[in-house]
Amino acid sequence: MHFIIGLVAGSVALALSFFLRIFAGGLFIPELAAQTLFSLTPGTVESQAVGTLGPLAKYSAFAGAIVVNLFLYGIIGVLLHGTYNRLAQKGYLVNVLQLSLISYSILFVLAVILLETTEVLTQPLSIQLISLYLLPPHIAFGFILCSMFQRQVARPELIHQEIPPPQHRIDLGRRRFFRIAVAGAIASALIFYGVDLLSPKPAKPSDRKASQPVKSLSGSGDIFADLALTSLVASEVTPNDQFYQVDVNIVTPIVDANTWKLKVKGLLNNPLEITYEELKSMSTIEEYATLECISNKIGDDLISTALWKGVSLKSILEKVQVKPEATYIVFRCYDGYDVGIPLERGLLEGTILAYEMNGIPLPAEHGFPLRAVVPGLYGMMNPKWITEIELVDKVYEGFWQRQGWSNNAEYQIHSTIVLPGRALKSRFGDFGSLRVMLGSKVPIAGIAFAGDRGISKVEVSMDGGKSWETARIKNPLSSNTWVLWAIDWNPLVEGRYSIVVRATDKTGKVQIVELQNPFPSGSTGYHKVDIMVEAPS
Repeated sequence: MHFIIGLVAGSVALALSFFLRIFAGGLFIPELAAQTLFSLTPGTVESQAVGTLGPLAKYSAFAGAIVVNLFLYGIIGVLLHGTYNRLAQKGYLVNVLQLSLISYSILFVLAVILLETTEVLTQPLSIQLISLYLLPPHIAFGFILCSMFQRQVARPELIHQEIPPPQHRIDLGRRRFFRIAVAGAIASALIFYGVDLLSPKPAKPSDRKASQPVKSLSGSGDIFADLALTSLVASEVTPNDQFYQVDVNIVTPIVDANTWKLKVKGLLNNPLEITYEELKSMSTIEEYATLECISNKIGDDLISTALWKGVSLKSILEKVQVKPEATYIVFRCYDGYDVGIPLERGLLEGTILAYEMNGIPLPAEHGFPLRAVVPGLYGMMNPKWITEIELVDKVYEGFWQRQGWSNNAEYQIHSTIVLPGRALKSRFGDFGSLRVMLGSKVPIAGIAFAGDRGISKVEVSMDGGKSWETARIKNPLSSNTWVLWAIDWNPLVEGRYSIVVRATDKTGKVQIVELQNPFPSGSTGYHKVDIMVEAPS
């Protein structure tokens, strides 16, 4: 009973704490705990979690942290009942003060430990702010706890109940466990359904039904003018709300551009501090670039393309006059994230500090007010919410690298079959299964990507990799984006076909055939789709 009372009071405290977090930027301990868990999780475990749950991985950790926090409040309720009994004669307010102070102290110590352990934090929080934000929830906790303890004393029948016989207790326990399990399953389904409802829906590739035969309607000789490829071509640039998002934050960091400054320091002759308005007044550069998460598996959709606008990092480095001994550029971010890239990468023309995305100011979830776009390197090397750039004289290992991920992080060559199938459905739509009739010509199409090395050739096999045909490649938006490829196929025999694709980059390197999980250097392997060819009825 005392544990349940602690849970009830803790639920109110957590609700109030969450309210303060959302509307006043306060501290929410489960959020801090989840980010601490991310900081301590080895890359192998994190890769499996993201591969299995995708963006839900961090929210699952967040939900788990809430449950643990509630359980802790339940334990505190049990412990504080003895304190209440000893102080009952001293009056209601004295009891409230004591219960609030003890619970406050326990959670304050926990918050400080988490704060000292974590490497990332959605917002900067000082010890003084933590002590302030924890007060209201634990005053409420003390009031509710004291009131429920008083009610329990006034109604002793709540705790002095007849104890059922052992067999009845076992049956009762089983029924209770079954009810909890069913309720948990229903709640999980509702959560996942709710997340699906709230998630942006990808545009449909066309109004065709997956079960209908697809006909090639291109008469101009340009395969990309085929109506069946309309959705693919129209989605070559990813809308902001469909652009993939992977970071360690439960709540998106909100940075005030009016007070934000970019500090450039380290091994240079002219340290700089640049305001947001000063940054926008500099010479701008616009470029299309594709970003991909290193956790992306073959055929998955943690990859997107956008038009970025900002300032060339090279122009900033020229202003500060980098010293000869500098070899690495370190980015530090508002949420505590950090990563380093080789100096030569920062001097490339395509490396920019972006403050616009697809023609509008950088959305908060994609790094407002400033993020880096570093062609050729996986998304983790393209930091968001940048506040500081430092030039150093040694190789720097950032947040993910300290957990085992590659510090080289160059994109692996890969290619994906989008039509037919469900690969990349968050980017291009769900094309579903494809019915192919003998005598009909259908397009097979998709994307290929190799970072800033570009794609020189895409080959498609209709027999599981025994023979290959060269696909046509659409001119890419830039040298730093994915390419669209397509090939017309006219099967001559009915049956099941295994369609496989492979790509070659512009250095002549062919895509690796062996399947490899993302950790630690990105996934490799050929993408495959099975298609059934039927005889006309």
